[in-house]
Amino acid sequence: MKPVPSATSLRRAPVQRRSAERLTRILDACAELLDEVGYDALSTRAVAQRASVPIGSVYRFFGNKRQMADALAQRNLERYTARVTERLRQTGGDGGWRTAMDVVLDEYLEMKHTAPGFSLVDFGNQIPVGARSEPNHRVADRLTELLSGYLGREPDEDLRRVFLIAVETADTLVHLAFRVDPEGDRRIIDETREMLRAYLARVLD
Repeated sequence: MKPVPSATSLRRAPVQRRSAERLTRILDACAELLDEVGYDALSTRAVAQRASVPIGSVYRFFGNKRQMADALAQRNLERYTARVTERLRQTGGDGGWRTAMDVVLDEYLEMKHTAPGFSLVDFGNQIPVGARSEPNHRVADRLTELLSGYLGREPDEDLRRVFLIAVETADTLVHLAFRVDPEGDRRIIDETREMLRAYLARVLD
């Protein structure tokens, strides 16, 4: 079964398997509709119809569409972390931090291209009322926990600050790349990769 977001983003956490599967359908429908109609035209009723659940099932978990988008962002982060973890496992620890950094960036770009709703929500809402500072802190904290062992470093405040700076930089530049080209301007992405390598080399080598 696909992962569902942390209970902290929900009005009520699913307890039974059937309830968890219903929540997954609701979030899948939300993601699909975000791509089709955008955030402004998104409605809880449309999500319920797409997910083939009663509207009351949506309100059991979410008070409004903003809470749905927040939960989708949390689920995206869980899935992203799982993808990065699996890719790093496949490398067998070879390549050091440079390989790890490539995996982190490449998996984000892959989700940007393939995950429904990701271009509007990613890990913390891109919608007009959203704020990027808190989501980037969450991503940096998760990467610190995930990569500290891989890098042989303590997950201390210094490493958290390094990853926060890297995440903030990459976030700004990757979004610039997708504003310039809906597919992601390859030259800007390549420059982003080089900039991250130069910064991290000074800190991690």
